[in-house]
Amino acid sequence: MADVVIAASAVTRVHTRGDDEVRALGGVDFHVERGEMVAVMGRSGSGKTTLLNCVSGLDRPTTGSITVLGTDLAALGSNAIVDWRRTNVGFVFQAHALVGHLSAFENVELALRIRGVERSRRTDLAHDALNAVGLAEWSDHRPAEMSGGQQQRVAVARAIADPAPLLIADEPTAELDVETARAVMRHLRSVVDRDGVTAVLATHDPDVAELADRVVRLADGLIVDAPDQDHVT
Repeated sequence: MADVVIAASAVTRVHTRGDDEVRALGGVDFHVERGEMVAVMGRSGSGKTTLLNCVSGLDRPTTGSITVLGTDLAALGSNAIVDWRRTNVGFVFQAHALVGHLSAFENVELALRIRGVERSRRTDLAHDALNAVGLAEWSDHRPAEMSGGQQQRVAVARAIADPAPLLIADEPTAELDVETARAVMRHLRSVVDRDGVTAVLATHDPDVAELADRVVRLADGLIVDAPDQDHVT
C-alpha cells in the first residue's frame, strides 16, 4: 500500500462575509504520497491557498476530513496543532512572513531554534541554506534592505535549512526572475529527493510544474485535473 502523507476527503471550506457565504473549496479529495512534489495550479481565487492552509493545519475545513502524517487534524486543539505544525511542516509563505528587525541569517536561525535544532548545528545550517539560495553575501541584511525576490529566497532558505517532513510553499517563485526561480526550484527538488520530504506547492509558474511529480489543477474550489491521483487511494 502506498505511504500516503496527505489524505483529504470531501473537504469544503466556506467563508462568511457579512450575510454572504463564499465557497473556497467545494468538496476536494486530495492525496499525496511520501516523497512526492505536487504542484497545485489554477487561477487566482481557485482555492489553491485555501487547500494548502487546510492540509497544513493553518485553517480548518468546514466539512470533510484531513489526515496528515498519520494525524487527524480535526482531533487537534488549537495549542496541539501549533505544536504539530512546528514539528512537521515547513512553510514558504506568499507574503514571506520574515521578522523585520532580524537579519536574513537571524530569520533562518530563529526558525531552527523554534523547531528545537541544537545550537551547535544552527549556524552551519542557516549559512548553508542561505548559500543554497544565493544569498550568502546578504546574510547580515534585514528584510527592508532586500528586494522582494531576495526576501522570498530567505523564506525558502528558512524552510529548507532543516527540512520538516512536509513542505508547503505558496507561490515560492512569484517574485524571482526566471533563472533564479529555476535555481531555487532545482534546489527544492534536490531537498525532496535527498531527504524524502513531501512538498505541495501552489504556483502559476510552468517551470515549477515541470519539476513536480504531479500537477493538480483547481477551478472554483474543485479539482478539475489530477493525473495519477487514483494510484494513491
